Amino acid sequence: MTLIATRPGPGAPRPYRFPQVVRRTVAGGQVVAAHLPGQNLAVALLLLDAGAGREPVGKEGLGGVLAKALEEGTSQRDATAYALAIEALGTELVTVLDWDSFQVSVQVPVERLSAAVELLAEAVRTPRLDPADVRRVRDDEATALRMDWANPGPRAEAVLRADLFGAENRWGRPMYGDPDSVAGLDVDDVTVFHSEWFIRQGTLIVAGDLERIDLDALAAAAFAGAGGGPVEKAGPIEVSLHDQRRIILVDRPGSVQSTLRLGHPSPHRAHPDYVPMTLAGTVLGGAFTSRLNHLIREVRGYTYGIRGDFAASRRFGRFAVSSGVQTAVTAPALVEAVGEISRTELTGVTEDELAVARSWRAGQLSVELQSPRAIASALTTLVVHDLPDDYHARLRESLLAADVEQVSAAAATHLHPESLTLVVEGDSAVIRDELVASGLGEVVDHTP
Repeated sequence: MTLIATRPGPGAPRPYRFPQVVRRTVAGGQVVAAHLPGQNLAVALLLLDAGAGREPVGKEGLGGVLAKALEEGTSQRDATAYALAIEALGTELVTVLDWDSFQVSVQVPVERLSAAVELLAEAVRTPRLDPADVRRVRDDEATALRMDWANPGPRAEAVLRADLFGAENRWGRPMYGDPDSVAGLDVDDVTVFHSEWFIRQGTLIVAGDLERIDLDALAAAAFAGAGGGPVEKAGPIEVSLHDQRRIILVDRPGSVQSTLRLGHPSPHRAHPDYVPMTLAGTVLGGAFTSRLNHLIREVRGYTYGIRGDFAASRRFGRFAVSSGVQTAVTAPALVEAVGEISRTELTGVTEDELAVARSWRAGQLSVELQSPRAIASALTTLVVHDLPDDYHARLRESLLAADVEQVSAAAATHLHPESLTLVVEGDSAVIRDELVASGLGEVVDHTP
């Protein structure tokens, strides 16, 4: 008997609907919630304006140390008692640190949400911060960073960020700090940072079946003992583009490959060109089918993968390309990458390329925004970047409606190949002469 299977065709796409957004002010803080009818799981997330951008220059890594220290017990319970209490609810504290915010969240069945929020608030507002625990956490974080920085990549990333934004600025230094900055933190640094930023009310994000959730009671628990009011959000940072391209060489003697980091400043997250910029970045380097990956990986065989895209926070953004290539093809890979960025700036994108990028980005959005935690994360985007409540409801249509002219114009406006900083972490003795001969720009040796 022969079985013949006919491949089914694709079905009609279902309409995408972002949940209804609810906002209210309770106990001096803001509540932003999404209604997920019939959903048995709920997420509560406390969003604090205490991101890495709030850390003082020279104290980078405070947020990461404090995130770990929150797990070391509270003024009411030691670490063991707190761990048992939160595990009894079937959840855990999840912390997220970025440039703009510090987030602490729990995900539990709806009927346990109130108890989970009380434990979340207890950890955030009244952590034990025992000096011995803080020092141990700090040392563990510094050790982890030393191990990470022993690998190719982190040094190149730090050099690129410093060159683009200035090492004298907090946003010109690594988001999580470096081994030395973290090792240099003391207990007072951590406790002062907590007292300045973690006692404020912040915003409570809730995603769940709101017909079964008392938002006012949750907010009262989340904001209990908080004070100080909201803080002013600073506006976008004006970052000047370099007037010429240059190469910064980070010596890694004996390395068999070169780590490449290329970049220049770009607009902040709420910029009106965000959608066409995203699609231009996807065509150029943001997907496996991108121009850069096709050329550098598939055609030239220089790398296992190369990626380039726009990334943005509330105050600044960056276009960046990253890859690792064999030492012998360092200069050719850079020449090809810069050439592809220049071609995209000059000629824009094609309809076929854009069709793939639109479909992928829009489809990815619909798939990603399925769970309560994903919806809660989307709500934080609204709050952090002051976006309208219908932003996510319209985003899919905005992606699908973007045309070649819009995306090509964004590429021409926001790609600046002549202003790129090209950071190369590799064996200087082997690659320096070829980099000079490439004509891509002045070669500067990085001095730690």
